[in-house]
Amino acid sequence: MTTYDDRASLADLTTTADRVRRSVESVIEGKPEVVRLALTVLLAEGHLLIEDVPGVGKTMLAKTLARSIDCSVQRIQFTPDLLPSDITGVSIYDQQRREFEFKPGAIFAQIVIGDEINRASPKTQSALLESMEERQVTADGQTYELPSPFMVVATQNPVEMEGTYPLPEAQRDRFMARVSVGYPSPEAELQMLDVHGGVSPLDDLQAVAHAHDVVKLIEAVREVYVAEPVKRYVVELVAATRSHPDLRLGASPRATLHLLRAVKASAALSGRDYVLPDDVQALAAPVLAHRLLPTSQAQLNRRTAEQVVAEILQRTPVPHAAPGGTIGAPAGHGERSPGVRSF
Repeated sequence: MTTYDDRASLADLTTTADRVRRSVESVIEGKPEVVRLALTVLLAEGHLLIEDVPGVGKTMLAKTLARSIDCSVQRIQFTPDLLPSDITGVSIYDQQRREFEFKPGAIFAQIVIGDEINRASPKTQSALLESMEERQVTADGQTYELPSPFMVVATQNPVEMEGTYPLPEAQRDRFMARVSVGYPSPEAELQMLDVHGGVSPLDDLQAVAHAHDVVKLIEAVREVYVAEPVKRYVVELVAATRSHPDLRLGASPRATLHLLRAVKASAALSGRDYVLPDDVQALAAPVLAHRLLPTSQAQLNRRTAEQVVAEILQRTPVPHAAPGGTIGAPAGHGERSPGVRSF
C-alpha cells in the first residue's frame, strides 16, 4: 500500500508526465487519448504497438515520445531483408586480440522504435521476443542485460496492406497495448498544416524528462494499490475471453499481468494511488483486443476483437463498494491523494 511519503512521488509522477504529455501533444495534435495510452504503457514497463494506415503519424508519435525523454534511442526500419543479427547484434572476430567481440545491435537502447515491424519476415520479428519479455539478449551463449527503462514502440500497417507479414501470436502477446492513431479532425488537420507545413516540429523539440526520472516514476507506479475485488474483476474479464464462442484464442496470463500493470499506471496518471474498476474498463480493449483471435464464423460475421471485449465488459459484473466507501480504495482513504492532480 502507498504510504504518505510515496504520495510525494505520485505528485512528481503527474507533474513529470504532464510535461511529457504537453511535449508530445505539441507535435501530435488532437489525439490526447492516444498520447495518454503511450504514457501509460511507458510507466507500466510495457511495449506499445501502433497500428494504422500509412500517413497518420504512427512513426511521428513514436519519435516524439522518444525525443521528449532524455535517453538512448534507436530506430529499426523493418524490411524483408532485415536479419535477426541486425537487431540483437553479432560477434565479430578481432584478429589483434584473437577473440570474438560482441557488437550490440539496435535493440540496445532505452527506447527502440520499430518502424513498420510487420514488413520483416517472421524470423526477424522473433528476434525481439527475448528482449521484450526478459529485457536481455542472448548471443553465442552470453547474456547481455538491456538498459532501464526499456520500451519498444513499434508501428505496423494493417495486415491487408501489400508486403506485410502478420505478427506471430507470441509477438503480439508481448505488446502491452495496441493503439490506432486514426485520422485527425478537420481542425487538428488544419493546425497540422500550420505546424508541419514549414519545418518539422521535431527539430525544436527538447527533452522534458530524463531516463532516471522515468525509472523513479515506474517505481512509484508499482506501489499503486489494487484492491482484491478489482484484481478479481481483472481475472474474470481475461478468463471470459478464453471461453467466448467467437474466439478461438483468448488472452494469456501475461495479458492479465499487463492489464493490471496498465491500470495501475493509469490510476497514477489520474492522480490516484489506488485503482478503480473504471480504469480496468478503459484499458480492457487496448490491452486485450490485439491478443485475441476470432473464429472463422466470427470473421465472416465481421465481428471484431474489440466488439467481443465490449460485450465481455457488458456481461461481467462490476465490483461495488460498501456503503460510504470507494471501490478500489483502501479503508479510510479519501477520493484523492493530497497534493496530486490528474491530467
